[in-house]
Amino acid sequence: MLKSKIVSSLDASGITVGGYGKHDIHICDERTYKAILRGTLGMGEAYMNGWWYANDIDAFVSHAVKSMFGRSLSATNLVKFALLSQIRNAQRVARAFAVAEEHYDLHPEIYSAMLDERMTYTCGYYGRGAKTLDQAQFDKLDLVCEKLGLKPGDRVLDIGCGFGSFAEFAAKNYDVNVTGATVSEGQLVVAKQRTQGLPVQYLLQDYRKLDGEQFDHIVSIGMFEAVGYKNYVEFMKVADRMLKPGGTFLLHTIGMATSETCGDPWFDKYIFPNGMMPSLAQITKAIEGRFIVEDWHSFGEDYDTTLMEWWKNFNRAWRSESFTQEYDERFYRMWKLYLRGSAGLFRARHLQLWQFVFTRGDAPSKRVTIR
Repeated sequence: MLKSKIVSSLDASGITVGGYGKHDIHICDERTYKAILRGTLGMGEAYMNGWWYANDIDAFVSHAVKSMFGRSLSATNLVKFALLSQIRNAQRVARAFAVAEEHYDLHPEIYSAMLDERMTYTCGYYGRGAKTLDQAQFDKLDLVCEKLGLKPGDRVLDIGCGFGSFAEFAAKNYDVNVTGATVSEGQLVVAKQRTQGLPVQYLLQDYRKLDGEQFDHIVSIGMFEAVGYKNYVEFMKVADRMLKPGGTFLLHTIGMATSETCGDPWFDKYIFPNGMMPSLAQITKAIEGRFIVEDWHSFGEDYDTTLMEWWKNFNRAWRSESFTQEYDERFYRMWKLYLRGSAGLFRARHLQLWQFVFTRGDAPSKRVTIR
């Protein structure tokens, strides 16, 4: 009966079990049907176990999200997860290093193989006609620097500096001084190596601990997703405190059309612990009385392209056994679902990618030109 109901639900959503369409799936283990009752967590774990597969997992995720099946799957067993997020602050200071320990501090060869030559672990920008991932990431970093209006000698605070790609790019190409803040020891090691000899320094600490000197500009690229809605106001207070009068703050983040109060159970457990995508309403509420929006730029379709390029690189490295001794096939399937599934989420417009340029009332109006 359970199998029949789930197959019927899939069929009603245009997904055929054993079909030939890109978004159709194949069941290899009957335990999959029971796993689906646990929502995205159960279905994700079943995929990692090899119990089912899709002809194209990104196409399946995109189609499922836009269908009734995707909505029912997301709703299943999410009540408890959502209630917990209301009660606790999963992104509190004591948990700030969790995502680094469980994701960013993985074997560094994974990231060097998967990412572009600058190891930029955020969305590339294809709006200038980039044909390669390297060019798209160059164009994204250049776009950020242009929007900030960097000048030689400026001091820039990079909150969530990753592997140091922005710090390296800005210091080399715009002759600025950069201070990067991170909670990832693994990324910090790489960042220091990449920026050796440049006017760049790093702080291994949570953003809430930032204090002291102010900066001409602040940038945060792909870190806000780890902040959590209960801390958005605190994050903006920190940015306000650290920004000089007349300064510019650029925020680059994944976003959602609706205001969620919890992330996805599978992503939370296996990919980004305590991750949460903000809505426009949540962001604007957090900046109220502090910042003015000078520019809002949306280019989520570029994350679909970026993620598929990362998958190609990861899969190529895996097949050449660059780091297979460290991880097993279950890890491979997890990473496949993460990268290609995320691409499907952007393709379905379930997720978006935003860049905001903020100033305060003490700054002159800033005209942001995108080329």
